[in-house]
Amino acid sequence: MSRLKAIAAEDEVDQIVAAIRALRRPDDSLVFVSGNFNIIHPGHLRLLNFAAECGDVLVVAVHADGSAGTIVAENLRLEGVRSIGVVDFAFILRTPLEAMLAALRPTIVVKGKEYESRPNPEQAILDTYGGKLLFSSGEMRFSSLDLLKKELYEPDFSTIVKPRDFPERHGFRIADLVPLVRRFAGLRVVVVGDLIVDEYISCDALGMSQEDPTLVVMPIETDRFIGGAGIVAAHAAGVGATVQYFGVIGEDEAGAFATETLRRYGVAHELFVDASRPTTLKRRYRAKNKTLLRVSHLRQHDISAELARKLFDSVTTTLDGADLLVFSDFNYGGLPQSLVDSLIDYCSERGVLMVADSQASSQMADVSRFRGMRLLTPTEYEARLAMRDFQSGLVVLAESLRQKAQAQHILVTLGVEGLLIHAGVEPAAYATDRLPAFNTSPKDISGAGDSLLICASLATAVGADIWQSAYLGSLAAACQVSRVGNTPLSIKELIQELML
Repeated sequence: MSRLKAIAAEDEVDQIVAAIRALRRPDDSLVFVSGNFNIIHPGHLRLLNFAAECGDVLVVAVHADGSAGTIVAENLRLEGVRSIGVVDFAFILRTPLEAMLAALRPTIVVKGKEYESRPNPEQAILDTYGGKLLFSSGEMRFSSLDLLKKELYEPDFSTIVKPRDFPERHGFRIADLVPLVRRFAGLRVVVVGDLIVDEYISCDALGMSQEDPTLVVMPIETDRFIGGAGIVAAHAAGVGATVQYFGVIGEDEAGAFATETLRRYGVAHELFVDASRPTTLKRRYRAKNKTLLRVSHLRQHDISAELARKLFDSVTTTLDGADLLVFSDFNYGGLPQSLVDSLIDYCSERGVLMVADSQASSQMADVSRFRGMRLLTPTEYEARLAMRDFQSGLVVLAESLRQKAQAQHILVTLGVEGLLIHAGVEPAAYATDRLPAFNTSPKDISGAGDSLLICASLATAVGADIWQSAYLGSLAAACQVSRVGNTPLSIKELIQELML
């Protein structure tokens, strides 16, 4: 190598090392893999997934054109490696491997199992500073992590079917909803309710225990999402509204995660710490696209009267000029009745539009306690629980709830059967209709109600009628259940789907 080329190579090494150091925290372990990567195949994916599990930051060096065994152009090979989800940093290796290792000083170097019985020149460099050389285990779950990332974060809109007859019956076109969605950006929204952190632990199913009839799984990836009223606020921000969220957290790591996530989603928030409870955390163990078990870490007692007063004082400072107040109740104690009543009275006096949802899956709930709402969005079970009525037909049930709660409109969610719209056209009269479920193959139904609530409510706040609002809410729910976990909706997704 000429002197000029050597200087250029040294500069490139310094730049690469600096870029990688910027990715790392002081205690992060660095894992290094190198290779040609002509065509990414299952063996590569197994190797890289194994390497990613060995440390915190995975760096991959792709051998430059002209290296032994290279066939595909280096830029294409680098692009292929960078597209793999577990890879944190990839670059073209133009200097001797030993020089790069000496400068980078990775914690671990990973090579394929076939190299274990061969000479490995990396070992001498690693020995100088205590690095380790490991060999891929050759496990079969070669693409599990990339498939999981796709399942968690990429929606599948191909399964959404928008009914055409409903808009015709109610005098609007699907295209008419696009301007309504664009007007969400002018809204000021206040959300108050129970914050939840949802944790998805994706597992490989290993089989059945031979000692007892127990399913055996091995965790391979953990992903966290904000849920409860927090994701309702994040949905509102995602589709353009200006949002202020109020809730309660514990003194724990889950609470810190929620705070940082809300900030990242652009949600202004005030979270009050209650030392008597942990931040509500729900862990879901999943394998092969199915949830095997949910474990909830929570306390369900009401917050103290003093904390309720603090919440009331803080919420009311933001309500003047607000377009919408959303109660997102999960019955974990964050919305005691005294606080609900005080906020309702305050908003009623000032003409602030109010909507509410009160969920009851593994706990008791009474959605009728939110009186005077423009919109309530219970499931059929929640409506029956509120009315103590498990026999009446749906329309009779919805009208009874509407009258008891003094609500204007009721949207009864029916799971795979879709949605019943029960609209109050005047105090003593109502009209009803039904929408089928828009998504024929949902991946995860847990976030459907939250997305329906916020988009139907925002539509109502910008002047849509109940039929348009219900249609938009149903479309939002269909988009949300097309992926696993609670990722905020975006205005781009909604408009894209409306225009298809």
